[in-house]
Amino acid sequence: MFSQFLKENRYVPFLLTAFRLYLGWEWLTAGWGKISGGKFDASGFMVGAVKNMSGDHPSVQPWWGHFLNEFAIPYVDLFNVMVPWGEFLVGAALILGIFTSFSALMGLTMNFAYMFSGTTSTNPQMVLLGMFILVAGTNAGKIGLDRWIIPVLKKWIFKKAGNQSILENV
Repeated sequence: MFSQFLKENRYVPFLLTAFRLYLGWEWLTAGWGKISGGKFDASGFMVGAVKNMSGDHPSVQPWWGHFLNEFAIPYVDLFNVMVPWGEFLVGAALILGIFTSFSALMGLTMNFAYMFSGTTSTNPQMVLLGMFILVAGTNAGKIGLDRWIIPVLKKWIFKKAGNQSILENV
């Protein structure tokens, strides 16, 4: 019932726009700070997270620590590009209201990665606001570029698919 309210109410996009602008600004400034601040290096953060998976009350679960140790740290150069540009692009997309659901999902993914790594900060509140945006679907981007982009994409996909029944619920 609440999800239906978020998806269909005509006044909800105004509240969601405020959420989008707040989250977008947080992501945009975090990403831009890393991009423009010189060489960003996530290795110290990752190594610190791996150290926090031991002890009486570990803040990092072993499965996540092993992922960081076995995959993320060896490929830290990839993450050094993906993290700042991912934050920046998610922020820009949320502010513009373009591909809003996908952008919110990517933001949530990053928030959870930071929380899995043992940090809290603003991540829980960002997760909560991001969930509202994600559940609302296209209603979250109605005051934004999604208002025009999504209908065009649907028409293009229907034309390519040749069968509208495939995407009737999109």
